[in-house]
Amino acid sequence: MLMSELNTEKQTKLIDPFGRTVDYLRVSVTDRCDFRCVYCMAEEMTFLPKADLLTLEELDVLCRRFMAAGVRKIRLTGGEPLVRRNIIQLIESLGSEVKAGNLDELTITSNGSQLSKMAGDLVAAGVRRINVSMDTLDREKFRRVTRWGDLDKVLSGLDAATDAGLDVKINAVALRGENDEELGDMLAWCGERGFDMTIIEVMPMGDIGTENRLDQYLPLSRVRANLAQRFTLTDIPFRTGGPARYVKVEETGQKLGFITPLTHNFCESCNRVRVTCTGQLYMCLGQDDNADLRAALREGGPDALDASIYEAIGRKPKGHDFIIDRRQSGPAVGRHMSVTGG
Repeated sequence: MLMSELNTEKQTKLIDPFGRTVDYLRVSVTDRCDFRCVYCMAEEMTFLPKADLLTLEELDVLCRRFMAAGVRKIRLTGGEPLVRRNIIQLIESLGSEVKAGNLDELTITSNGSQLSKMAGDLVAAGVRRINVSMDTLDREKFRRVTRWGDLDKVLSGLDAATDAGLDVKINAVALRGENDEELGDMLAWCGERGFDMTIIEVMPMGDIGTENRLDQYLPLSRVRANLAQRFTLTDIPFRTGGPARYVKVEETGQKLGFITPLTHNFCESCNRVRVTCTGQLYMCLGQDDNADLRAALREGGPDALDASIYEAIGRKPKGHDFIIDRRQSGPAVGRHMSVTGG
């Protein structure tokens, strides 16, 4: 069913208490992942019962109710979204709205492990851009950081994505003592491949077992200063609707983004909310306040879902409370990033 077939007369835009229009939705379709990245989750994870997850049909309805309220960009995340069974059905359904002009963009954040077999299907479904999380080009480091990942499989997936016509952006988490000396080489490699790149500070979310995020934490001010010794980085006004601030890498012509939730609060222009795979709407990545959209949908249908969405947007906070230091013994937010959606 296309958006034109839905009754949207009573819908208005989603505007939060600070006058920001919410038009960007990030939806986690699963908390499961075939990697166990050291900054994201513990190696021995207990995943949610499948019965707790929204069905693909419920996810479709939920996305369309947000679209009826003015959302123009949707990103599917996980976990690893492409490991969810039959996920291409949801992607095709939402992709039809891109083709019809009712949705500006449908994108996906992936670890790249499934791209070799799915890149062509994604393009056919209406996806034009994909973010791939990759923190190193060193095979041994890649195995150590992801615990279970295979770099060659991801590189093959990137080749398939490029061949299929997908625009690719590489997301790398800056990890002190792990990839800090390699980020410049990764930036050069991205330039050779025609990929943009975004570097992200470690976010204090969820118990990651024996790993210590303070030991992992590398401020991006230091990363940028190091990169500036090798590359000419020119600030540009480019925005994607996400939190990154971008520069142009003059030597390659590609864009480099910095996401700095700890050293620079990026909340002033926040236009996005996140829905978990269980239907919990988080108005802010760095806060625990949420709304149970699953209960609203299952118990009251689309009208109750709409009411719950609007009520929740009215509680969207001004900014997050991320902090990472020796006095903060546990994660700032208890849930894992894989639950909320990357």
